[in-house]
Amino acid sequence: MMKFAWDNYKQYAWGKNELRPLTKNGHIGNMFGGLRGASIIDSLDTLYIMGLLDEYEDAKEWVRSDLDLTSNGEASLFEVNIRYVGGLLSAYYLTGEELFKTKVLELGAKLLPAFNTPTGIPRGVINLGSWGWASAGSSILAEFGTLHLEFVHLSELSGDPVYTEKVMNIRKLLNKIEKPQGLYPNFLSPVSGNWVQHHVSIGGLGDSFYEYLIKSYLMSDKMDEDAKNMYYNALEAIESNLVQKSPGGLTYMAEWRGGILDHKMGHLACFSGGMIGIGADEGAPDKRRHYLDLAAEVTRTCHESYDRSATKLGPEAFRFDSGAEATATRLSDRYYILRPEVIESYMYMWRLTHDPKYREWGWEAVEALERHCRVESGFSGIRDVYTLTDSHDNMQQSFFLSETLKYLYLLFSDDDLLPPEDWVFNTEAHPLPVVRRSCLQDPSAGAQDKSKLSA
Repeated sequence: MMKFAWDNYKQYAWGKNELRPLTKNGHIGNMFGGLRGASIIDSLDTLYIMGLLDEYEDAKEWVRSDLDLTSNGEASLFEVNIRYVGGLLSAYYLTGEELFKTKVLELGAKLLPAFNTPTGIPRGVINLGSWGWASAGSSILAEFGTLHLEFVHLSELSGDPVYTEKVMNIRKLLNKIEKPQGLYPNFLSPVSGNWVQHHVSIGGLGDSFYEYLIKSYLMSDKMDEDAKNMYYNALEAIESNLVQKSPGGLTYMAEWRGGILDHKMGHLACFSGGMIGIGADEGAPDKRRHYLDLAAEVTRTCHESYDRSATKLGPEAFRFDSGAEATATRLSDRYYILRPEVIESYMYMWRLTHDPKYREWGWEAVEALERHCRVESGFSGIRDVYTLTDSHDNMQQSFFLSETLKYLYLLFSDDDLLPPEDWVFNTEAHPLPVVRRSCLQDPSAGAQDKSKLSA
């Protein structure tokens, strides 16, 4: 699947950000400013891990000769960080190639002006060319809360503490301000440092903030106690306020709007099964079983959202009201854009429990992807998971190569491929090494055994 997706990207969209597989051309979009090659950067580590080394060499050569970081355009700080910074960091740590280190440090420096605000909370959009602001408005929790892993590694590689200082400053401010019911709303003013409104979601707008708290603790070799405490306090508030049980016995994460629950769960929130699973061992010993059970229940609910559709792929959002159970009740929520979050939780739950159902569920997803999303020249999202007459959206997302296929590969691989004691995945599934002081002086010290990676 990876080779098919990659070969078609290379044939029809080389150097563009994504492949449009139906029209057999490339898509640039406006998320990355003037940056190009998102699918290449996102695929570097997947190709290397899978042993597709000729394809990896082609990707590396494009980075060497064509990756232009002098571009001038409005870019999402979050997207550039998780895809480009994360992808280049991971490629460097896996391969030891100095090229990737040089490029990622050049790009990292361009992101620092994002933090020039009265509070130090970065704005969401930055102009990569003029070092200035492209937009004002609120900053989004998932965006400014999803920088920590990459920025710690930028400090490690550059020897410059400024990156770590920037993300620690965000954490200080969040620790200081009042949180309604212990919850973190999704919008914050980078000018005043106050919440803009009280909408809380574990799906889009909130999701990876929580993921990066527990992963910051794990990546720090379990030294970052502040991240650990923030995570468990947040999880407690989520359990008290958002975790619900449907009449049919499904556990889900509702959204919270100023104290009123909206009984829907987004596909993006389905990462949380895996997140709660990987954090289960780190909390109070008497809660380990509880957290593993909660992780399994949330993952089962997300599987049900797939199983209850005609295509066996899950919708963008599904509801638990008016008699609905894990199904999309609105036409606008019925699409599937090759998202990885449900498969991500299967992978983590497999590694934590070795319950064979997770591999069975993953294989169901493989078959559904092959049946409904594979087209003549790549993979495409579909507009309605509840009909067998596929209507394709003509987009092979870069995260399909970075996340969906990588998590599937890991689900069916041995546990010693990128083991959790050595590696933490950023939210784009780019593996970053656990920060042990002895490791990071030499990139290959934290890297996988090459024979294991190319086996």
